[in-house]
Amino acid sequence: MDLEKIKELMEAMENKGMTKVTLKEKNGFELELERGSGFDVASYPTQAAVMAAPPRIEVEKREALPEKGSEPKQIDSKEGFSLTSPMVGTFYSSPSPDDEPFVKVGDKVKEDTVVCIIEAMKVMNEVKAGKSGTVKEIFLDSSDPVEFGTKLLTIV
Repeated sequence: MDLEKIKELMEAMENKGMTKVTLKEKNGFELELERGSGFDVASYPTQAAVMAAPPRIEVEKREALPEKGSEPKQIDSKEGFSLTSPMVGTFYSSPSPDDEPFVKVGDKVKEDTVVCIIEAMKVMNEVKAGKSGTVKEIFLDSSDPVEFGTKLLTIV
């Protein structure tokens, strides 16, 4: 059935005041037309309307994520400073489940001491202390998920 025949059928529905028509042909083709009140054949959407431009989507501006390998943020306070996660991922306190943790509470660390690993997209990223001192508190357990800025540990 072509588009012109369908339009004729719609006009007939309009003229007769019909609200629903179902047409089944022997070859398996089925057509069901239904209209509500105030239906106008002239306002029936055509292919041109379907091909109209998609609606514009407003995008909220967000701060750029830190580059891979960026330095962890340090939050200074009177009780030392808190080392925070430089990325989203999974916190690991040791290189593997059978190994000892990189650091424990009470351990002395230097700026370049690896204190944990953050796994992001199957890449293991070492996080260094960034400052010399003593580990006062570790906030996470191994395998905990972390967001950018999550407190990892405090060094005094």
